[in-house]
Formats: sequence, C-alpha cells, structure tokens
Amino acid sequence: MTRRALDLIENIKALPDTEKLEVVDGILLELDKPDPEIDRVWADEARARWRAYREGRAGHVSYAEVMARHRRK
Repeated sequence: MTRRALDLIENIKALPDTEKLEVVDGILLELDKPDPEIDRVWADEARARWRAYREGRAGHVSYAEVMARHRRK
C-alpha cells in the first residue's frame, strides 16, 4: 500500500463514524460504475427465471422452509 493510502486511512480513522460512512459511500459510488452488458445479462436471466416459474418448470421454497434450514445449521 502506498504512503498516500496509509495516510488517508489514518485520517479516516480520526473521523466520527458518520463521516466515515460518508467516505465509504463516496468510494462505493465511485467504484459502482454501470455496466450495460452486465445489466442486460441479469435482466435476461431474471426474465428466464420468471418465465420458468410461471410455467411450472422451476421449483420454489417457502420462507418457512428456508428459515427452518437456516436454524438447523
């Protein structure tokens, strides 16, 4: 890690928690660039899954069953 990054981290540590969250939010917004190809792939996948569900080709699991499985772990 560069000295600049280490200095930045030290400065951030000194901030109040609310300002740290604002810094994190700003960084995430900067990194989260839209990707039309990924958006298209996910939209196609969502449509395919919804179609399969409507046509009875995809099973489903109830909320109660999911929670029961989780509790057994």
